[in-house]
Amino acid sequence: MPISRRTLLLSSAAGAAGATTTWPLAAQAAPYRGPLRTDPFTLGVASGDPDADGFVLWTRLATTPLAADGLGGMPSRNVPVTWELAADERFRKVVRRGVVVARADRAHSVHVELDGLPAGREYFYRFRAERYTSPVGRTRTAPPRWAPGGTLAMAFVSCSQYEHGYFTAYRRLAEDEPDLILHLGDYQYEYAPDTYNIPGGNPRDHEGPETVTLANYRQRHAQYKSDPDLQVAHAVAPWAVVWDDHEAENNWADEIPEQPDPNFLVRRAAAFQAYYENMPLRRTSVPRGIDMQLYRRLHWGRLATFHMLDTRQYRDDQGCGDGYKDCPAAYDPARSITGAEQEAWLLDGFRRSTARWDILGQQVFFGQRDNNSGPQKVLSMDSWDGYQASRDRITRGWVEAGVRNPVVLTGDVHAHWADELKLDYDDPASKTVGTELVCSSITSGGNGADVPSGNHSWAAWNPHLRFYNNQRGYVRTRIAADSLTADFVVLPYVTTPGAAAHTRASFVIEDRVPGLNQVADNPTPSATLRSGPPDLGEETVRQETERP
Repeated sequence: MPISRRTLLLSSAAGAAGATTTWPLAAQAAPYRGPLRTDPFTLGVASGDPDADGFVLWTRLATTPLAADGLGGMPSRNVPVTWELAADERFRKVVRRGVVVARADRAHSVHVELDGLPAGREYFYRFRAERYTSPVGRTRTAPPRWAPGGTLAMAFVSCSQYEHGYFTAYRRLAEDEPDLILHLGDYQYEYAPDTYNIPGGNPRDHEGPETVTLANYRQRHAQYKSDPDLQVAHAVAPWAVVWDDHEAENNWADEIPEQPDPNFLVRRAAAFQAYYENMPLRRTSVPRGIDMQLYRRLHWGRLATFHMLDTRQYRDDQGCGDGYKDCPAAYDPARSITGAEQEAWLLDGFRRSTARWDILGQQVFFGQRDNNSGPQKVLSMDSWDGYQASRDRITRGWVEAGVRNPVVLTGDVHAHWADELKLDYDDPASKTVGTELVCSSITSGGNGADVPSGNHSWAAWNPHLRFYNNQRGYVRTRIAADSLTADFVVLPYVTTPGAAAHTRASFVIEDRVPGLNQVADNPTPSATLRSGPPDLGEETVRQETERP
C-alpha cells in the first residue's frame, strides 16, 4: 500500500528529530576534520519564500546540536551536500539535483535557491551528506503572477518560547497540511534559563546563557530546531518568516537596546547572522554587518500579495520609556515604526497592486487598543499605537490606492484577537477600512485560559475589537476570490505534550467588504479550564514576570 504524504512527512521528520533527544545537553565535540561520525540532519529541513518559479531549500548540519560553541559538533571543514527535488514523495521523478557546500564559517547551513520551475506545482526535497540522508520536505511553487490563484490554505503563527511549553501547536498545524505558513516573529527567545517564568514553573529549560554572542544564538536556534514538532511544521510547507524582538533582544528598536548596552550592535549583528543561517531565506537577506533586508513581497498569483514587514530594524525608539502609557510621543508625526524607506516601499506596493487580497505580515498590534475606560488614552508604546502617524499614513495609503481587500496579520501579544481597522478610532461610527487578525502564541505565556464570552474587557470602549481568546494556538485561513475565512485554532494546554486542537471561533471577510462576520463560536467547556483574567498583552506580562 502506498505511503500517504502525511505519514511520510510526519514519520520522517519525527524520526530525524528523535535522534536529537539522545544528545547530552552540554555536549560539545572537539573540532576535527575527519568524516561525519553520526547523522548531521538533526535540525530537519525547511523551505521558504515561494514564488511562481521557485523557492529556497534549507538545512543545517549538526551532529551535536547543542554544542556550546554553536557549531553543532561538526568538523572544522566545509562539507559537500547533495540536494534533490522530486515531483513525487518517493523520488521516482527527480526533476533537479545538485551539490552545495555547507561552509564551516556559516555553521554548516545550506540555502539552495531554485528558479525556472513550473508554477503552481507541489514538490518534495531532501539532502545527503556523506552516508546520511535528511528527512523529506514538501514544498510548492506559487501560481503564475497572472493567474487567479485558486484557493490558498495559509496559516500564521508567532511567539514560541521553548521554556513555556511544548510545540504541539506546530504539529497540529502540520496535520492541517497548509500551502503556506507565515511566522510573524519571536521564533526563538534570548533569555537564560529560569529568567522568563510562567506560574507553576517552566516545563522546559533553555540551554546556555542569555544569547549575546554568535555562538549563543547558533546554539539557541539549534535547540529550537531540534524540536520534533517544529521540524514537522517546517517539513510540511514553505514558510515566510519575519522577526520581532526576541530573535535579538527584548523590545529593541533600531540601534537602541532595551537596557543600555555598549555592545548592542555587535550583539545585533550576531543575532542577524544566526537568524539568516537558520531560516529558509533568499540571498537578498544575507546580513551585512548590523543590517539585514527582511521586508519583501510574496505573490500568490493575482489572488494575494503578502507584504512582509520589519517593524524592528528601522523604528524610532519607543516613546516615554516603553510600556503602556499616555505619551505625547505617540502622536508625533515625525516618528515611524517602519522607517521612511520601508513606508514608501509599502505605499508604492499598494498603488501597484492588482491582487484580490493585500495582506500585511507583521509583528505588533496594528489597531488601537486603549486599555483605559476614561478620557485619557493608555496605549502600548511598543505597538502601532505608539506610532499613530505612521499607522495613519499606512492606512490612508491603502484607502487612497483603492486596495481591494486590506488585511493585517499580527503576532506578539500571546492571544488571539480579531478587530476592524478605522481611520478614526475615536468615532465608533467611523467606516471600517480594513481587518486585523492576530494569532496567539505557540507556547509563550504558558497554558492561558479560555474566555467564554470571546470578548476582552477593553472592547467595551474599543468596539472595533471583535474577538479575544487567551489560549495558545495559531490561525488557519482559507483565501479564495470571494472571501477569506479565518479559524482561530486553540489548544487547552501546552505545559505537557499531546493536546488536541479545536477551532475556537471562525470569521469570514467578504470580498470588498472590510470587517468581520463571525460564523462559528466554540468555547472550551468551563469544566476543563479555569477562566483566567484578561490578558494585558506581552508588554505588560514582561514587566510583571521578567523584571525585578
